[in-house]
Amino acid sequence: MEEGHRNSGHEAIGIVEEVGEEVTTVKPGDFVIAPFTHGCGQCDACRAGFDGSCDNHPGNNWSGGVQAEYIRFHFANWALVKIPGQPSDYSEGMLKSLLTLADVMPTGYHAARVANVQKGDKVVVIGDGAVGQCAVIAAKMRGASQIVLMSRHEDRQKMALESGATAVVAERGEKGIAKVREILGGGADAALECVGTEAAVDQALGVLHNGGRMGFVGVPHYENRAIGSTFGQNTTIGGGPASVTTYDKQVLLKAVLDGDINPGRVFTTSYKLEDINQAYKDMDERKSIKSMIVIE
Repeated sequence: MEEGHRNSGHEAIGIVEEVGEEVTTVKPGDFVIAPFTHGCGQCDACRAGFDGSCDNHPGNNWSGGVQAEYIRFHFANWALVKIPGQPSDYSEGMLKSLLTLADVMPTGYHAARVANVQKGDKVVVIGDGAVGQCAVIAAKMRGASQIVLMSRHEDRQKMALESGATAVVAERGEKGIAKVREILGGGADAALECVGTEAAVDQALGVLHNGGRMGFVGVPHYENRAIGSTFGQNTTIGGGPASVTTYDKQVLLKAVLDGDINPGRVFTTSYKLEDINQAYKDMDERKSIKSMIVIE
């Protein structure tokens, strides 16, 4: 790591080395998903399926420092997700998909869930990075009839089309909104915002028909966007940190193991830990959608 860079990694799969005395659900040697959130599993938020915002974590409950040889994980009893067998039982492609279950796939799924994507819905995904790609997969899982990805990058458009997107729109702003509405024959039922900018939120709100629903999972890079402007449209807005453990245990781990979804394709390049600066550079320059760090 270059001096001054913080290890902010927060998604991992690995082998349990040791456990605290109160941990009874996993044991040394177990292969696990380490979600970026640490839900306790007991509080009202966790029991309602919002473990990304666990009541027992003032502030947030995100991991940090996970790009390392060892990590310490809190609330392991409930929050860690056991994977059958050992890493050697799986192909590289399957390991990549299992790794997405620590964050990006549940995050894409969270956008679809809080926007209440239903069978037959017309859905628009804003953002073509790893989370946007996973939101496309999630919308398809939940039965969307049309999925429009707003994207300007050909490789990412192609990936989304392979995952179930039915159309892509490269235009932005009013032009982009008009193009989406033309493709859908009106507004969208749900918009999944996977970027975190004010422009992306405006885009999401702009494509919805009155009474539409927005799920936002892009970490906000804006201060306070007024939502009063959505009052007249009866727009439903929800979002926040993903319920990683809940979704993995209830839906996503099985979907990956059964081969129903392949979110691992978002990891377009792999690196050793010592090459981590290059991994970030390649993502920044859009040479890689998502970088995977392999620790031997």
